Amino acid sequence: MSAMQLISLICWLFFSFRKVAYSGCEMAVDGDYDYLIKLLALGDSGVGKTSFLYRYTDQHFNRRFTTTVGIDFREKRVNYMGTGADGTSQKNLKVHLQLWDTAGQERFRSLTTAFFRDAMGFLLMFDLSSQQSFLNVRNWMSQLQVNAYCDSPDIVLVGTKADLQDTRDVQVEQARDLAARYGILYFETSAATGVAVDEAVRALLGLVMKRMEQSAEPSGAAPNGSATVSQEVTDTPVRGGCEC
Repeated sequence: MSAMQLISLICWLFFSFRKVAYSGCEMAVDGDYDYLIKLLALGDSGVGKTSFLYRYTDQHFNRRFTTTVGIDFREKRVNYMGTGADGTSQKNLKVHLQLWDTAGQERFRSLTTAFFRDAMGFLLMFDLSSQQSFLNVRNWMSQLQVNAYCDSPDIVLVGTKADLQDTRDVQVEQARDLAARYGILYFETSAATGVAVDEAVRALLGLVMKRMEQSAEPSGAAPNGSATVSQEVTDTPVRGGCEC
């Protein structure tokens, strides 16, 4: 076994343990939220996935660049307006978001794609100052088609580093055309300024909740009624620690 394979195996075991541990906590705090939604960020190394998620969850820009090794995740609790079991009454739903951060390097690809099937939606990112990262979006789409939970998963295309206009290498028309070709939404964002970061995640959450609504059984299989798409999403603090 090569050193790289050994590192991948260790990362896999470590994060598999974290998933199991978190599942245990999830059972312990059952009732604290109505839905657990797992979203996954993917794209080339260095496009800004970690900074994007850090901005979304902490409303802060971390200037230190740290390469993600394998898989990591962040969490956030949001309130989401949905409908009750009768399909008409409004209900404020508590949604616990798990936002998984994947390594973009090729050597971790077999590890990160193993998490694709667990994700309910995908933030597919590229760097607006890197034409190559944009061209590689097609490769990531191919990976999703092979490894995601279905042939047409919920995806939002995200151009990052929109604040770096002087070094921009991907034109907005190029990105919009590619998004239209795949039939997905497109957002230009900046983790440094916060531009459109919340909007991109909110849009993906809306797609996921809409899919859940469409697939819910008439008997109301969803925990507290099906959710509907709504622009009213507000933040609530995630309880620190878990009492497993």
